[in-house]
Amino acid sequence: MIVCLGTTPVYQRSMVFERLRPNGVNRAAAVHDYASGKSINVARVLHTLGEGVVATGFVGRGVRGDALLADLDAAGIRHDFVRVDSPARQCITLIDRAAGTATELVEESGAVTADDCGELARRLAALEPAAKGWVMSGSLPPGAPDSFYAGCLDFVKGHPAILDARGGPLREAIETPGLPGFVVKLNRDELAETVGFPVDSDDAVRHAARRVAPAEGGAVITGGAGAVTVFDGERFWRVEPPPVKARSAVGSGDSFSAGMMIGLLSGKPLAEACALGAACGAANAMTDKAGFLSRADVEALLARVRAEPM
Repeated sequence: MIVCLGTTPVYQRSMVFERLRPNGVNRAAAVHDYASGKSINVARVLHTLGEGVVATGFVGRGVRGDALLADLDAAGIRHDFVRVDSPARQCITLIDRAAGTATELVEESGAVTADDCGELARRLAALEPAAKGWVMSGSLPPGAPDSFYAGCLDFVKGHPAILDARGGPLREAIETPGLPGFVVKLNRDELAETVGFPVDSDDAVRHAARRVAPAEGGAVITGGAGAVTVFDGERFWRVEPPPVKARSAVGSGDSFSAGMMIGLLSGKPLAEACALGAACGAANAMTDKAGFLSRADVEALLARVRAEPM
C-alpha cells in the first residue's frame, strides 16, 4: 500500500470551452466535477496503474467534502481523511481548446487545528505497518506548523518517500536530523522560493538542487513540458518528457510523482524512475482532468523517454 498524504484536497470543477472569450458569455462544451488536489491526483494515478493506495489528510465538512469522498468511493480509491470544521474548497479549471490553455481559479484552504493535526498523526501511525511507500504533497493549510512534513516523515521507516513541497515546510524537513532519506520533488519556481535565489540557468538549478537534496536522498526539479533535472545524491541526470498535444497540464506534476514512486518501488534508480514519472505526466496532459490517464498512453510514451547524465 502506498500512502498519499495531502492536507489541502479540493472538489474540482474542470470546464472545457471550444474557445474562451474574456469579458464575454462562454458556454462550456463539457463540465467535470471530481475529487482532486495534489495527493488525490497521485492516488488516482497509482490506482489506475494497479497500485494499492490510501489517500489521507484533511477534508472539510459540508456538501463539497461529502461529494469529494463520494467520488473517491465511486472510483474505488481507499481513503482515511480527518474531517475538519473548515468547509472543503473548490477550484475551477477553464480549458480553452482553441488556445491550448488551462486557467486555474484557486480557492484557498481553510484552517486546521492542533487537534486535527494530532488526529492525522494517529491515523498515519495506524497506516504505517502496511505502508510500502509514501507520497506527501501540497501546501499546508493555515494552522499546520512548518514542521508538519518533518513529523510525518518519521513514519516512513526506510521505505521510498517523495515530498512535493516548498518554502518553510520543505526547509524544515530537509534540516531535521535523523529523518530517513527521501526524494524532494518541486518545480523551478518552487525551488527558487525555497532557496531564496533565482534558478534561471542549468548551473543555478544544479546548485539549488544540491541545497534541497536531503541526506541520503535526492532532488527532482521539473520544468513543465521542459527537461527534468534529477540529482540522485551523487550525480545529475536529465530526463526529457515526450512531446504531446496537451489539453490540460493541471495534475501532470502529481502524475509524475505517482510514476516516480512506482519506479522506485520496482527498484529502479532515481533517474529511471523519473522516466516513468515523465511518461505519466505527459499522459495526464493529454486529458481534460487532473490525475486521469490511461495505462496504454503511459506505456507508449515511456518508450520515448530517456534519462541521460548531465
